[in-house]
Amino acid sequence: MRERFASGIDDKTAKKMIELLNANLANLIDLSMDSKQCHWNLQGTGFIGVHQLLDDTYERLTEAYDTVAERIVILGGKANGISKRVVEDSILETYPTDITEVDEHVRELTNRYKTIAASLREAIDTAGDVGDEDTADLLTEVSRIVDKDAWFIGANAPKK
Repeated sequence: MRERFASGIDDKTAKKMIELLNANLANLIDLSMDSKQCHWNLQGTGFIGVHQLLDDTYERLTEAYDTVAERIVILGGKANGISKRVVEDSILETYPTDITEVDEHVRELTNRYKTIAASLREAIDTAGDVGDEDTADLLTEVSRIVDKDAWFIGANAPKK
């Protein structure tokens, strides 16, 4: 491990948090790329509103995963956001490339946001259990962003 800038955290805890944060880094990068895939390819009723919304959600995701990456370095680790690692480590399946309609993309992307939100909540619990409240707090903030954007995106789905 490299120099650690967070005080009061032992090596074992730091190592565990670095692994946890890198796993979530992969998930967040993958989710951001899924949102771009959707952004580029959606068509149909409500296109422009969702298209513009996805620019905003993408920016929030990139800010969130940048903060996660910085926490990894603060803990003495190396942020591992290279594309090959993201593909290997993300819990998300490959985004479908055969859909184009706004409602199909909205449903798909909303489900992906919910999957990542659930993973973040597990990570929050893990960080809290080992006493790294700063990491738990950071992940809580990221979880709030993901939940809110899931709501924003999902609100565009047709009523059943």
